[in-house]
Amino acid sequence: MSTAGAGRPGTPRRYLHSLWLLSARDLRVRYATSWLGYLWSVLDPLVMSLIYWFVFTQVFERTVGAQPYIVFLIAALLPWVWFNASVSDFTRAFNRDAKLVRSTSIPRSIWVGRIVLSKGIEFLCSLPVLVLFAIFGGASVGWGLLWFPVAVILQTVLLVGLGLIIAPLCVLFTDLERTTRLVLRALFYATPIIYGVSDLPGAFSELAALNPLAGIMTLYRVGFFPDQWSTWPVVSSAVVSVVLLVVGLLVFRRMEHALLKEL
Repeated sequence: MSTAGAGRPGTPRRYLHSLWLLSARDLRVRYATSWLGYLWSVLDPLVMSLIYWFVFTQVFERTVGAQPYIVFLIAALLPWVWFNASVSDFTRAFNRDAKLVRSTSIPRSIWVGRIVLSKGIEFLCSLPVLVLFAIFGGASVGWGLLWFPVAVILQTVLLVGLGLIIAPLCVLFTDLERTTRLVLRALFYATPIIYGVSDLPGAFSELAALNPLAGIMTLYRVGFFPDQWSTWPVVSSAVVSVVLLVVGLLVFRRMEHALLKEL
């Protein structure tokens, strides 16, 4: 990563201040011309949840998930939208602000952090929808809800690690942007969103646990559905997320010079 300004007092504060300014700018630009504004951050996961709820409860007999199924869906779809939107934006993180990236003296990793933060704020703003459906859907709430902040932290770590790898690679290899979209489509069905880890047969359950999102989704749900707890996916998610963050920091440091030359 860039060492510009390293060792000078106030550098971490300046980094955080710049991170907040860039994230706030992203949110203002996103909603400046939108009449619905905040509602757009919840409409996508809400519509997806209602579609899957209708298909698996009204059209076909539901054999996966837990009751109330709409809460089961929303608890995973909201963080998925955060993940999907962040990874999609990583592919354009540097090209979109190429001139500013080249001229700035702050660490270039901030362009990854601002995406994670702005999309994370949208995720947090969408949580009242989950609360309302949990109340009116009759979902029970237990001590497992204390795992919810842990899930947010793990997802943040995972996204930053992935962003530090994906963002510079997409500048150096432009075809990776389209490849990432295809991977995200497949990953949606490989992640326990419309089903739970416990719904998978033995071999697939062990394989699914290697997906770091599996344990994260488990942590989001366990406050409403304690029977969804599974230790191995949670431990695996924590380990993989931390490892990806470390790898991301190393990869970004090695590629930053080539990245700046390409922009």
